[in-house]
Amino acid sequence: MPFHSQRGPIVDNIWVRSKVRTYIIDNLLLGVTDDFDDNTPLMEAGILDSTAAMEVVAFLESTFGISIEDDDIIPENLNSVDHICEFVVRLSS
Repeated sequence: MPFHSQRGPIVDNIWVRSKVRTYIIDNLLLGVTDDFDDNTPLMEAGILDSTAAMEVVAFLESTFGISIEDDDIIPENLNSVDHICEFVVRLSS
């Protein structure tokens, strides 16, 4: 669960990782986790296409209370669980 400061929520990386992994497994992988870990390149593995990327962005915004600009919807931010977690923590700081 996020902690709160005067500036807003402070997200815990472990909490973010858990939420992101669960979302990807449940919604994009439909529960199949063979050969999937936090470093799996989601786009190259065919897990994340443009439609799924927009769904992930909507999930991140609603779950973590962040606002993601169009310019931030790039592979460097969304191509793995690790990248997504770093991105969310950075936006939440």
